[in-house]
Amino acid sequence: MRKAAVEAVSGLAGKVRAGDRRALARAITLIESTKPEHAGEAEALLEALLPFSGGAVRIGISGVPGVGKSTFIERFGLQLVAAGHQVAVLAVDPSSKVSGGSILGDKTRMEELSRHPQAFIRPSPTGGTLGGVARRTREAMLACEAAGFDVVIVETVGVGQSETAVAEMVDIFLLLLLPGGGDELQGIKKGIVELADAVIVNKADGDLRPAADRAVAEYYAALGLLRAPNPEWRPPVLRCSALTGEGIEAVWETVQQHRKVMEASGARAAKRAAQAGAWLWSEIADGLMRRFRAHPEVARELAGLERDVRAGRTTPTAAARRLVGLFSGG
Repeated sequence: MRKAAVEAVSGLAGKVRAGDRRALARAITLIESTKPEHAGEAEALLEALLPFSGGAVRIGISGVPGVGKSTFIERFGLQLVAAGHQVAVLAVDPSSKVSGGSILGDKTRMEELSRHPQAFIRPSPTGGTLGGVARRTREAMLACEAAGFDVVIVETVGVGQSETAVAEMVDIFLLLLLPGGGDELQGIKKGIVELADAVIVNKADGDLRPAADRAVAEYYAALGLLRAPNPEWRPPVLRCSALTGEGIEAVWETVQQHRKVMEASGARAAKRAAQAGAWLWSEIADGLMRRFRAHPEVARELAGLERDVRAGRTTPTAAARRLVGLFSGG
């Protein structure tokens, strides 16, 4: 890396650590860049910020469509900043698989929180990443922590097949549900529910209040039949209204209690260590896949072999063996 680039990265890291929001936004843009010439600078920046990261409470939030995630996060975030916390929200937007575009509407959906001086909202396109979590969300989280944010919230697109990606980067995973009761729980993939460290029934206000009360009991009974993420902690089922603010404080109390229990048992440190290991292998897999696709012989044969597999003229195993052989020179 050129001397000028090194100095620029060092200066940017210093501004991020000083809490400069514009510098933080530039840092995350650099981290998210897919340009090869930015890779070295992004890596150097993360190395500079890493010793100052790790102190935040990392919260993942997912939920069924229409559950009111954005309203909940704004109400939750406003309560936290009012209590003196610095809150960063990494809100992952849906991206078009055709154009790669992103809605990037989070700042309009969380208008009041986005204007607060103790909050930072960063919408990031998923880029078609499986599971709805942007590939560089982990690095963005480290940058936010180095900038002094003590609560980092990762909002996902919705309940999908690979929401496990969220659980692999946060301390506590919150699942938001509607006051639909057990019938709704049946429609959610079991694996997603098993990831939840707490279930929150939102919209528990007005005419939906009685339904929410019933749903809390039904969800709690249903969760008792599933394997908990950690034997030290049985996921509670909470009731809240993001519209009125009722029950929001209890959510934060649950987050704090979860952290206390996990730290006391050593589970929090073990989980973060396991997450770092999973992150390593994820990066290795991504790097190998990029090099694989860029290999000239693989690129020349890939489309034809894929057509043959789809048409039934060859087996996926044989095609894969051929391509891997070309890649490895074997």
